[in-house]
Amino acid sequence: MSDRLSVDSSVCIGSGQCALTAPTVFDQDDDGYGMVRPGREDGAGDPLVREAVRACPVQAISFQEG
Repeated sequence: MSDRLSVDSSVCIGSGQCALTAPTVFDQDDDGYGMVRPGREDGAGDPLVREAVRACPVQAISFQEG
């Protein structure tokens, strides 16, 4: 089983903290809400992913270790 990273778009407020903290993994969609970059759903070993999860003001990011 592999790690799985996701952003709950129904909770996200578009603060952009995820994209600022781990820009190689997160981005913002056309509406300004956080999203995981395509192909980066496993976090790709980026050490800043955990910090981005903590930085989200509404806890919209989930990271499940496999």
